[in-house]
Parts: sequence; C-alpha cells; structure tokens
Amino acid sequence: METMNLINFLARWGHLLFGITWIGLLYYFNFIQGGYFKKATPEALKDAKAHLAPEALWWFRWGAMFTFLTGLILLVGLAKQSLMNVYIVAGAAMGTLMFLNVWLIIWPNQKIALGMVEGDGPTAAGKALLASRTNVLFSGPMAFFMLAGPHFVSGGGYGAKMDGSTGIWVTLAIIAALEVNALVGKQGPMTTVKGVITCSMILTAVLVGLLVLV
Repeated sequence: METMNLINFLARWGHLLFGITWIGLLYYFNFIQGGYFKKATPEALKDAKAHLAPEALWWFRWGAMFTFLTGLILLVGLAKQSLMNVYIVAGAAMGTLMFLNVWLIIWPNQKIALGMVEGDGPTAAGKALLASRTNVLFSGPMAFFMLAGPHFVSGGGYGAKMDGSTGIWVTLAIIAALEVNALVGKQGPMTTVKGVITCSMILTAVLVGLLVLV
C-alpha cells in the first residue's frame, strides 16, 4: 500500500509539473508569441522561427506527452479503486484530445509553417492555429474538471455521480463536436485572444451546468 501511495503521489506531482509546462507554453504561443510574430521585423521574425519557436515547441510537445502519461497512471489508479466520476471522465477526455492535437495536428503543421519540412506553409499554419486555439478553449473546463473530480462539493468527490445521467453524454458530444471543428472547421470567435478566453469561460460554465444539473 505504501508503494502504491508513493507511486500515486509521484504521478500526481509529475502531472502537475508537466501540466504547468505544457499549458504555460500553450498560453505563451496563443497570447504572446502570435501577437509578436505579427509585429516583429523580418529579421527578428526569421530568427524567432529558426531558433525560439522550435525550442519552445520541443518543451511544449514533451510537456504534453508526460502530462498525458502521468495522467494515464492516475486514471488507471482511480478506475481500479472505483473512484471515477463524471468530472474526471470529462476532464480526461478533453486532456486526451488536447494531447492528440499537439502531436497529430499542431506539431506536424508547425514544422511546415516554420520551414522545418516542405509543405504549404500558410495552410499548415492555419491548421496548427485552429488546433491550438481549440486547446486553449478546452483548457478552462479541463482544469475545472480535474479539480472538481476530488473537490467539487456538488459532485460529492471521487466516486460520485457515475449514475448514467444524460449530462455526461451531452458533455462528451459537445466536446467531440468542438474537436471536429478543430479538424475541419473555423476559428470563429476564437480568432482573437479575448475571444478564445471568453469562449473557454463560457464553455466551462455550460459544461459544468450540464454535469451538475442534468
């Protein structure tokens, strides 16, 4: 038991550290670097694309990888102890899609956009940006659900609200629809920083409402 508790604690600690790295860089790319790239001189932009962005993307994608892996360890532990609830399910679903967006959409397209591999740079940049904006959109409710899993009073903590209510299915359907938009849709109101932050907060309120009330 002591060994399992230690493993669980180390996984939780690592999940937090890697998550800070990943989401911190996600916000940096969306809130800071994107705006800078639009204002930078051609020389500064060329240097940033050649040196700064690839370095930041290395930390970004591996932060995502180890956040996912440590989260998977925690998720398996919760499942074995029958401590799952709808908040953990919803949060894990969003976190998994965010991880997949990083490795399957953002990183491959950023390599093209930065000139690291051949391809249609503008098109690739647009695909990477939409997936990145979607990850920012998901980040608000995802963080809320991860905290709500053990702590949200209305949920009753670990092991509560796994009663087959329709709220979780509607929530997962909305998440899936937003991910489809990340693949083939448009940025819409997420074009601006203010817009994507506002959308994330609204999505958090809507999904929490579904899980609490439905």
